[in-house]
Amino acid sequence: MKRVARYALLLLVLAITIGPFLWQLSTSLKGAGEDVYAPDFVPSQPTFANYAGVAEAVPVWTFALNSLLVAVVNVVANCVGASMAGYALARLEFRGRRLAALVFASGILVPFEVILISLFLVMRSFGLTDTLAAVVLPGAIGALNVLLMRNAFLALQREVEEAAVIDGANAWQRFWRIAVPSARGTILVVALFSFMFSWDDFLWPLVVLSDPDNYTLTIGLAYLQGTFFQNQRLVAAGTIIAVAPLIVLFISLQKHFFRGVGEGAIKG
Repeated sequence: MKRVARYALLLLVLAITIGPFLWQLSTSLKGAGEDVYAPDFVPSQPTFANYAGVAEAVPVWTFALNSLLVAVVNVVANCVGASMAGYALARLEFRGRRLAALVFASGILVPFEVILISLFLVMRSFGLTDTLAAVVLPGAIGALNVLLMRNAFLALQREVEEAAVIDGANAWQRFWRIAVPSARGTILVVALFSFMFSWDDFLWPLVVLSDPDNYTLTIGLAYLQGTFFQNQRLVAAGTIIAVAPLIVLFISLQKHFFRGVGEGAIKG
């Protein structure tokens, strides 16, 4: 009975988690003659015309390209910047190192809405409003990513670095040749987190962007829903276009993802 109850609970959680996505997928494949509110997940006459309709209604591929550009730059910036900051906090001796780690940990607790206006004023003072650079900069180095990299580098045995020091390696050589290869799993987790955050971000691009040519995909989908609210098929197709890259990316990297999460949580 315990096993039956356990599997029943897991199936309930699975239905709550996957059910809305399957409903959106089913709606996006339904033709004009099918009822989008009918309680069925398998369309009687599936069609991909709704996806073509989204591309005709709004420049969804331009929005997707903007989102991809923001996400790729954010991934590179976080992987490089968070790795360097994490290594400094974990391995370099300097005054105030523990305080700096505490500041990064505290940064996770601050809601983004608290600093939203300040960030906008900073971007405006730099003349970056309504640019993709303004979308990238606030998330270029995430506090959570720095702490993940710090924990991964703390797990590295000091004897390995001491041997490198004896061989004449400086801090940069120890970082690139010893620390980074040992934390590849965590770097992959940082890359995945950064990509997901940038791809899904809605509030900050909505605040800082005003030119439709610079809209990211999330903003474009909101525009689509406001324009074609009555056509749920197009809205569902646009949602699937936005979610599909994340699903493919996670399925492709899930083995490395879970290994990297464990790697970055060995020490605190």
